[in-house]
Amino acid sequence: MIDMLPPRGVPRVLAVAQLTNSLGDGAYFVCSVVYFTHIVGLSPTQTGLGLTLGWGAGFLAGIPFGQLADRFGPRGTSIAVALLIAATLGAFLLVPSFPWFVLAACAYACLQTGFGITRQTLLAGLVAAEERTRTRAYLQAAGNGGMAVGAALGGLALTVGTATSYHVAFAVDALCFLIAAAVLSRLPSVAPSPRRAGGEPRLAVLRDRRYTVVAALNMVMMLYMPMLSVVVPLWIAERTHAPRWMVSAVLVVNTISVMAFQVRMARRISSLAVAARSIRWAGAVMGLACAVFALSAYGTSAWPAAAALLAGALIQVFAEMMLVSGGWELSFGLAPDGKTGQYQGFFSMGIAVARMLGPLLLTTLILNGGPAGWLVLGLAFAAAGAAMVPAVRWATVPVQAPATAAVSEPVSP
Repeated sequence: MIDMLPPRGVPRVLAVAQLTNSLGDGAYFVCSVVYFTHIVGLSPTQTGLGLTLGWGAGFLAGIPFGQLADRFGPRGTSIAVALLIAATLGAFLLVPSFPWFVLAACAYACLQTGFGITRQTLLAGLVAAEERTRTRAYLQAAGNGGMAVGAALGGLALTVGTATSYHVAFAVDALCFLIAAAVLSRLPSVAPSPRRAGGEPRLAVLRDRRYTVVAALNMVMMLYMPMLSVVVPLWIAERTHAPRWMVSAVLVVNTISVMAFQVRMARRISSLAVAARSIRWAGAVMGLACAVFALSAYGTSAWPAAAALLAGALIQVFAEMMLVSGGWELSFGLAPDGKTGQYQGFFSMGIAVARMLGPLLLTTLILNGGPAGWLVLGLAFAAAGAAMVPAVRWATVPVQAPATAAVSEPVSP
């Protein structure tokens, strides 16, 4: 039986908030680039540069927002950030020139990064350690569902194609964040972390080499995100004989699979040891998916190429679900008490780096390298996944005191 409905209480409230803001995000992401180029009048180069600078700023904002959540409490910080995102979406409708667009894009990306981190910190403060990964899986499924519905609404705006239709899509996104803020206000408060003791470093996570290594390996694995959203669509259009609608088919396979099976996959993650092994397998399976995607370039018939793409998509989403489930457990379980926010912020920086650098890196590697480029990427995934087991074993060896109870099981090869 497919388990998609989270338990009552905190998990369900968090899932409703995730569903709501993801619905708005879906509408925004589908039509935003076209709006900035066709309605605002920016060139494609200006739009791409502005969004890249924005996500670069978002990368730098991760740890500061985590510290804010630790210092002032994650519930109030999450609500404040959601309200600011709604205001920023309104500002997008008023940008008169490229410099103002860059400022709005930077503010939006920083706040989006902060919203994800503060909600993660809120989840850690309200949900028992043994239920966090499972709860995060419910949120992932809810987010995918909301994104799919929002994308359909954004598609309507694209179909109409008027300035008013785009303004309505942006207004829907802003309204969704206002509703998400109201939903989050129903949750209990989480006490702020105590002030740091004298002599304690302000950014303790940057001095934690073990956590840094684990986060860096996870960052490599996060390249699956631009691989799926940027590289695969371009690969289908430029290097295969598959029909163009396979772009949608691949994304639909991913969305439906995550909605249906992410929670079931997350149930298997019971400790840091299991999480590390899950990521090791994810790297190997992601490497296999890359090899299958490479096969889609061979031959001159559309249907064998489409079959290879569909098989690759199914293998990839299986690896993705193993990867993110293991990553959630590691990001929570290796963070010391009282510093969840800044540690979550640092771990989440891998997503920002993948979004910022991944498109250029992977398009150069794969569109220029062809099937050989896919094999290089697959080997990178397999190597990062394999390295995660010894990295987590190293991270779970106590230095002064164990970080959490979740480290009790040694990580086996």
